[in-house]
Amino acid sequence: MPRIGLCQLTAAEDPETNLKLIREGVAAAATDGARIVVFPEAAMARFGIPLGPVAQPLDGPWASSVASIAEEHGVVVVAGMFTPSPDGRVRNTLLVTGAGQHFGYDKIHLYDAFGFAESDTVAPGTAPATFQVEGTTFGLATCYDIRFPELFRKLAGDGADIVLVPTSWGAGEGKREQWEVLVRARALDSGCWVLGCGQADPATTSTPVHPKAPTGIGYSTVSDGFGRVHTQLGPGPELVVVDLDPAVSGKARAATGVLANQRL
Repeated sequence: MPRIGLCQLTAAEDPETNLKLIREGVAAAATDGARIVVFPEAAMARFGIPLGPVAQPLDGPWASSVASIAEEHGVVVVAGMFTPSPDGRVRNTLLVTGAGQHFGYDKIHLYDAFGFAESDTVAPGTAPATFQVEGTTFGLATCYDIRFPELFRKLAGDGADIVLVPTSWGAGEGKREQWEVLVRARALDSGCWVLGCGQADPATTSTPVHPKAPTGIGYSTVSDGFGRVHTQLGPGPELVVVDLDPAVSGKARAATGVLANQRL
C-alpha cells in the first residue's frame, strides 16, 4: 500500500530557495514513512516571472539536486520544473526522480484560459507518462490537464491506479469549487485515485506575487475512484502523508463500468 506525501507550499521565484523547501518537505515526509513525495507544479520557480532564464534540462543542476535529495531519503520525488524547448519557449515539466528513475512528463494541455496564455512562453508536451513504484502504476498530469477526462482514461488504460496532479491553480471566483469538482470527476471518469497537490495560497503567508499569474489557492485534494474525498488540505502551506489502497481503483471500475462500458 503506497504511502505518499503531498507537500503544499508557496514556491519562491528563486530555484535555489525552492530546493531548500523541497529538501525540508522530503525529509519530513520520509520521516513519516512516505515512499513518494509530491510537490506542486512550478515548484522550481513560481509563475509570474520570466521562465526562460530559470529553465534547465533534466540533467542540469536543479534536477540533479532533487535527485540527490530523493536518493538521500530513499524516496521518489515528483516536482514541477521548467525545461528548455527547442523553439525558444520552455516546457512545463514534472520531474520524477528516485528509486532508479529520472525522467520528465511535459504538460500536454496548456493554460490558455481565464485571460492567461501559458502557450506564449510554454511549449506543450505530446505524450502521457506513467511510472511504477513497488508494483503500483502511477499516472502523471499537471494542473489544467485535469479538465480533460481523455487523459485520465488513457492513463487508466495504461495501468495507472493512482494519478498524481501537481498544480498551481489560478485564483478567482468559483475556481476553488471547480478544482474540487474536477479532482473528483476525473477520479470517477477513470476509476483512479486522483491526488491533486497544489501551490498554497500566497496570501496565507503574505507573499507578494504577480496578480495575474496562477500562483495557487491551496486545497490539495485526494479522491478515490468512487469520487469520495479522502483528504483535503486548507489554503496555507501544509504537508500530509496518505496511505492509499490501489485495489480500490479496480473496485471502482468494476462498480461504475466507466472503462468497460466506454463507447466513444
